[in-house]
Amino acid sequence: MNSYGISAAISATLAFIISVVLGKIFIPILHNLKYGQTILEVGPSWHKNKQGTPTMGGIVFIVGILISTLICVPTYYKLSETNGSLVYETPVMMTKIFAGLGMALGFGVIGFIDDYVKIRKKQNQGLTPKQKLILQFGVAACYLFCVYNVNKINGGESLTKISIPFFGILDFGEMGLGFIYWILCSLLIVGIVNATNFTDGIDGLNTSVTFFVAIFFMIITNLLGMFGLSLEAAALAGGCLGFLVWNLHPAKVFMGDTGSLFLGGMVCSLGLGAELHIPLITLSFVYICEILSVILQVIYFKFTHGKRLFKMSPIHHHFEMIGWSENKICIVFSLTTIALGIISTWLAISRI
Repeated sequence: MNSYGISAAISATLAFIISVVLGKIFIPILHNLKYGQTILEVGPSWHKNKQGTPTMGGIVFIVGILISTLICVPTYYKLSETNGSLVYETPVMMTKIFAGLGMALGFGVIGFIDDYVKIRKKQNQGLTPKQKLILQFGVAACYLFCVYNVNKINGGESLTKISIPFFGILDFGEMGLGFIYWILCSLLIVGIVNATNFTDGIDGLNTSVTFFVAIFFMIITNLLGMFGLSLEAAALAGGCLGFLVWNLHPAKVFMGDTGSLFLGGMVCSLGLGAELHIPLITLSFVYICEILSVILQVIYFKFTHGKRLFKMSPIHHHFEMIGWSENKICIVFSLTTIALGIISTWLAISRI
């Protein structure tokens, strides 16, 4: 195994161990603080037995992923200097890695505030949608601003390019529409972050789907020679797997918005960091289907004066209502993500 393989294994394992150990410590603390989940009245009736299950558990894998990335990425580049391989990342790429990590943490903080307000009010409504969106666009803008400025200072290549697989490069800067590119990136980030949030609704679903998203980003970025991002993806995969120890059905803890918004931020950090706009969308398609099912349900309900397109949305609840078990939904959605991951890998390497 080469130095990258060893580093990736260490990154994933470290995040996994920290998540498992912190779960053992943190879950009883959440119980003692009575930081339990409030279950919506409109939800499936059998979810009532989940009332009071500790939430905010996303802190467990957030800490694991942060520690693993902050240790393993710099260590990998340092070791490459000493063993003569001299693997080097540009300042722009290093900014994408660590500013991306900061972006994910920023989304996690928004989620934490939302969870805390819900717990204090003992209801399922925390921050208002408007408050969330303002904060989320602010976090996305900070990330994009950091990347733009570091690239400008270092005289890097244009960042306003989108690679369309099999067709070529669409450069908004050349068309004098660079600002459109940054607006689209902001919308993409906030959209996927919220879509990831909607995927968190049954035991183990968001964690298992994101685990496979992380695995494919690790493979893709490694193939593209973006080893720092690949190690970050390995940490994400390890953190998700460690949390699954506590989050598989029947879940002992929920990640809450603290965890789901952080995961969305991490996914966007990896996709935009590697400039894989289209593969980011295809690999996030399960998340996107979740949020689209909510939008379509609302539109259909209004236009048909009370009829429903799905038995319940997000769509994972629809499958629950027709008799699928939570474990079956996790398996099917994960297999779908694997299929999407294969397609996304093909699209990503088509630009090599």
